[in-house]
Amino acid sequence: MTHYIKKLIEQGEHQQLDFKFEIADSRKIARSLVAFANTDGGTLLVGVKDNGAIAGVRSDEELFMVEAAANLYSKPPVLFTTKEWELEGKTVVEVTIPKSHTLPHYAQDKDGRWFVYIRVKDQNLLANSVLLKVWEKQKQKQGVVLRYSDKERWLLDYLGKKGSITLSAFCRQAKVSRKKGETILVNLVVLKIVEMIVTEKGTFYRITNAGEP
Repeated sequence: MTHYIKKLIEQGEHQQLDFKFEIADSRKIARSLVAFANTDGGTLLVGVKDNGAIAGVRSDEELFMVEAAANLYSKPPVLFTTKEWELEGKTVVEVTIPKSHTLPHYAQDKDGRWFVYIRVKDQNLLANSVLLKVWEKQKQKQGVVLRYSDKERWLLDYLGKKGSITLSAFCRQAKVSRKKGETILVNLVVLKIVEMIVTEKGTFYRITNAGEP
């Protein structure tokens, strides 16, 4: 069975896998837990360095900190399961987080503020207001009515020619308010006409399945 966990470590960190050398702050772990829950689910390996080296869990206190991260510093609480593995005479804890059906989950920072994170490749990034509104609209039973005005037409024409755009650039170039720009993008994303591409440098919007920005 240790073959399984070794193969997992060999993958390196990615969209559904994160390594933690140690847990010293439950709030930081909460970011990873909610990011996995808000995206595609994933696995957190505690006692593994970023380079894949086995460090081992130092004390049972780290397991309690995972529980605190999931239940005290995540809102709503994040579901998870744990399993312990013995590798090279050290203990590695596998924390498995399923994709949540009660989006969004928030993580609390050291100042008591709550933020939503998503998992993008091997990073936990802040979700923007458009994504939060997309999730909110997807929960509603009534469908989306798209008013194909000149602003929607401008956006789709632009994306067809240029490939991608940010919310700020859309609002500025199409001369629409931020609120109106968000509403247009939310509706197009919910209808799967436009998709969001979240990166470290910002969030871009493009025609669905149109390729990388």
